[in-house]
Amino acid sequence: MILTQDITDVSKVTIHPATKAVALDVAQNLRSDDYRELVEGHGLTPVVHVPLFLNSGDNIYFTMPNGKTAGLAGVYPDGRIWMICTDVIHDYPYAFSRNAKRWLDKRTEPLLWNICDKRNTTHLKLLKFLGFKFLREVLHGPNLLPFIEFCKIPCAQETCLHKWEQG
Repeated sequence: MILTQDITDVSKVTIHPATKAVALDVAQNLRSDDYRELVEGHGLTPVVHVPLFLNSGDNIYFTMPNGKTAGLAGVYPDGRIWMICTDVIHDYPYAFSRNAKRWLDKRTEPLLWNICDKRNTTHLKLLKFLGFKFLREVLHGPNLLPFIEFCKIPCAQETCLHKWEQG
């Protein structure tokens, strides 16, 4: 039932510039896999470090049709992309994924990249849907956990190729 409703709610998702208040709210309501990735994988304390993510780059958050925040994302000047989510993404999986793709497709960086905890299968599925390529497994963080390195070259998209062909 939610999926049927979710399909009609794609246009009701809003994307806003991120604020420290929203970052703190997301940090306090992370999905368990996202919390585990930050704490065990990176050695971070979410309520302390997540608001600091906003000190650089272009950062946004997604509000779902129910008015709740589903995720916080950003891209640093070096092309490092990141996203953390709340359980709200599971209430609107189609709408969230489609709008994340819409936001990503507007990016103009020549390369987007980062690493993701191998145990965070929801994010790995989202990354695949968004067109990222998985490069290799690396051990990362204080616990040397397996992470997956990923990247995307947005200019390889059809719209960028069309602009290039036109000169």
